[in-house]
Amino acid sequence: MDDSHPMPNAAQPATGPTVERMECLEVWGGNRPAQRHLVLTGLDVWIHSRPQGGAAAGGDVYYASSCASGRISRLLVADVSGHGSAVAEVARGLRDMMRRHVNMVRQTRFVSQMNEQFARLGEAAGFATAVVCTYFAPRRSLAVCTAGHPPPLLYRVATGTWSWWQGAATRTGGPSDLPWGVSTDTEYRQQVETLAPGDMLLIYSDGLIEAPSQSGQSWGRAGLLDQVQRLNPQEPASLIPGLLAAMLPGDGASAQDDVTLLLLRPTGTSASLKNNLLALFRLARGVRDKSDVVSAVGTTAAEPRAR
Repeated sequence: MDDSHPMPNAAQPATGPTVERMECLEVWGGNRPAQRHLVLTGLDVWIHSRPQGGAAAGGDVYYASSCASGRISRLLVADVSGHGSAVAEVARGLRDMMRRHVNMVRQTRFVSQMNEQFARLGEAAGFATAVVCTYFAPRRSLAVCTAGHPPPLLYRVATGTWSWWQGAATRTGGPSDLPWGVSTDTEYRQQVETLAPGDMLLIYSDGLIEAPSQSGQSWGRAGLLDQVQRLNPQEPASLIPGLLAAMLPGDGASAQDDVTLLLLRPTGTSASLKNNLLALFRLARGVRDKSDVVSAVGTTAAEPRAR
């Protein structure tokens, strides 16, 4: 990781996210409840995941990884339709795939292999929507692949505006970007954008936009965009709490599904010379696994996941 990136103040409020510096060649994530502020090379990342009904684990799966030098950061949010042991198996498969591809900048093969893994698991796994992002710190480039997932929201500090991530424009004529487990013939494309320090990308699971608003109707994508535009982009740490307070009042009791949000924000820092020199030694030691995957069998989140 970048030794020049200062660690945020550890004296966080009791209700605030746990701050954790991602080490080089490390994978972190799972399907348990989470409230974290991750510090990676060139990135600040905030993750909030809340299984439906306060369960110990859910069908939303999230991961973050850092390569051997810290230059490549990969982030993932997946919404799995199955439940119980099937979700846990998918989550472990995602973890293993994150480990295998941790040092690869291009992510389309990773996304395609997860689709193939769903085919091997069969009906028990169901299907999953997902967003996979890879940030390459030397170029400040962010590559995004979607698999049937609602589009992320992109904030540009230069214009002070939020807009929907447009995704890749070119198609080859066949099916593309479908949820994992729908078709093995699906092509997964990636869109790459250069991000400036202060730009942000917000990824969310559909449990957020499907939650009922004050009118009794679901918020939908338009409701999410309206709410995020009301918040101060100069205070990124408050964006996810602000959205949850506005869209899921009462500690999320109105949510009818798992809810996961991931916000990433480039900081402009780069990998240190020390970390570049140590990369080969880290590769020899292998990837550190800090994932936390449990089965949702018997929890209140299990039944709503079957859809």
